[in-house]
Amino acid sequence: MGRTVYWMNVSIDGFIEAVAGEHVTEGPAWARIDERLYESFNQQLGDLALLVEGRVIYEMMEAAWPQAGDDESLPGYLREFGRIWTTMPKAIVSRTRTSADHNTVVIGGDDVIEQIAAIRADTEGTIGVGGATLATALLRAGLLDELLLYVHPAVLGSGRPLFDDLVDPLLCDLIESTDFPNGVALRRYSVRGAR
Repeated sequence: MGRTVYWMNVSIDGFIEAVAGEHVTEGPAWARIDERLYESFNQQLGDLALLVEGRVIYEMMEAAWPQAGDDESLPGYLREFGRIWTTMPKAIVSRTRTSADHNTVVIGGDDVIEQIAAIRADTEGTIGVGGATLATALLRAGLLDELLLYVHPAVLGSGRPLFDDLVDPLLCDLIESTDFPNGVALRRYSVRGAR
């Protein structure tokens, strides 16, 4: 059985966006995404067995990364990220799309959580999760195993939170911690109570 990991850039005060749609190409202005961070992203992404993304996140990624892999004007670490994202197995969760390119299947409908549970049961390795709405739904269903957070030294004060409308406190255990020279802290937590 696979493990689901919600992977996100987040501010100190727990927001993932100050403005909708910030996570494209080099990221929002408040995030300190540099070469060292992309090297970490590339390693984390390359280690995934599968990536499951909500439609909004997928479409932001789809708009930027397939072309990046072959763009010689970009630094090598960005081209590498583009190549990894484009070729790796992915699933997009959507009620409106019926097809997707770049090694991607579309899942959706009223039983999408059950579909993801079945994918998780049939997958060996780590399944990356992208998107707050999707991560919140998986958390409520007990299907979110870990948080992989790149915590940026910024306080946004408002914006899109890491999770939507949690009913109960989320209890976690720290399983990995790395500090980057640019002030970003990687924090990986296991989620208590995941089934």
